[in-house]
Amino acid sequence: MSTPRPRLTRAAALHLQVARNIRNDIEAGVLRDGDVLPSTRELAEQWKVSVFTITEAMKVLSQEGLVLSKSRSKRVVRTPDQGRTGKVRPSRPQVIMIGGYAGSGKTELGRILARETGWPILDKDTLTRPVVEAALETLGTSPHDRESEVYLTRVRPREYEALHAATAENVECGNSAIVTAPFIAEFRDAAWINRTKANLSAMEATVNLVWVYCDVLTMHTYIRSRGAARDAAKLAHWTGYLESIDVETRPDAPHHLIDNSASSTPLQVQARHMLKTILDGEAG
Repeated sequence: MSTPRPRLTRAAALHLQVARNIRNDIEAGVLRDGDVLPSTRELAEQWKVSVFTITEAMKVLSQEGLVLSKSRSKRVVRTPDQGRTGKVRPSRPQVIMIGGYAGSGKTELGRILARETGWPILDKDTLTRPVVEAALETLGTSPHDRESEVYLTRVRPREYEALHAATAENVECGNSAIVTAPFIAEFRDAAWINRTKANLSAMEATVNLVWVYCDVLTMHTYIRSRGAARDAAKLAHWTGYLESIDVETRPDAPHHLIDNSASSTPLQVQARHMLKTILDGEAG
């Protein structure tokens, strides 16, 4: 059963959604210490919100010490300790598999964990997108197609095979790994979960499933701002897309739940707590 969460109206939550996503980018290392942020008007255009919303979002980040205002038109990212990546070497490889819907914050969480541990991050899109786009064009469909039977039956399974192979190769070398992908169907399939765990356990690795929850308003704000071509169909038919998913779904196995909604605890705080739980479990 999911934990009740505070519900915010879109008007009340919008600047918090923007602030949260910019904070996630800072914590994930996408925005670096000393980076100059775009102007208020440029940020408003990027996030498809008002100038007032951006101003309020910047106030939140300034109060947290993450953004320093040099002038009304110049804001600088302030994270002097950002470059200090941890080096965590558990006694046996830990595989953290992070799933969630588009725009939920999977990759941001993965990057934060990678910076905390020094473990490699294996992101499905990063590893497979160029080949997937070429394959889709060869099969006569759009390179940005992620909805058709051609993609779902002929291409998607191969993506996950490649992701599993990259994970196994790291584990065979004694490395832990952070693996990010939607895992929508996979995390609902107990047989797939058991098979994957058995496969990696045979290599002396421990598999940790993580699901990233995000409320639909925050998810929509982020997907609009990133402007990825593969999201065009979702945004064009947003209501229909929401009817096709269940944001309250959870993996069909024990898992860690991360809440990346605008009103929840910062992602980095949740990531550190989860990592401690995983490493303490190994020690126990």
